[in-house]
Amino acid sequence: MKAIKVLVAALCIVPTLALAQESRPYTYGPVTAVTYVKVKAGHFDEYMQHLGGPYKKQMQAFQKAGLVLDYKVYSAAPRTPADPDVILTVVYPNYAALDKTAEFDALSQHKSYGDRGAIREVLGGMLTQEIIPK
Repeated sequence: MKAIKVLVAALCIVPTLALAQESRPYTYGPVTAVTYVKVKAGHFDEYMQHLGGPYKKQMQAFQKAGLVLDYKVYSAAPRTPADPDVILTVVYPNYAALDKTAEFDALSQHKSYGDRGAIREVLGGMLTQEIIPK
């Protein structure tokens, strides 16, 4: 008899949970990876050549494969010497896309990247997910 009561209680809770999830006033959208870069003095044009060459080709290959939705390169106006002067963004369809390491590795061109550490410093980054209000 106790098993039947537990089953009935569980069956009453499941629809309530599903309804609660559907009543969120938003849905989740794409995930954006943001990287903050400080280009070393005198190397800005060299870094831009990298971003317009191997980096661009790789990002386009990722887009063609459906791994990446979009990417952007932004110039920033640093307020202090510790601030980035370049911000890179890569937009992924969702968090699950970040788990496709084998697919990313198959398309990666790391050999052509050279030693970017000599011309830039990565200051940090973050992952953000768009929230789309209903």
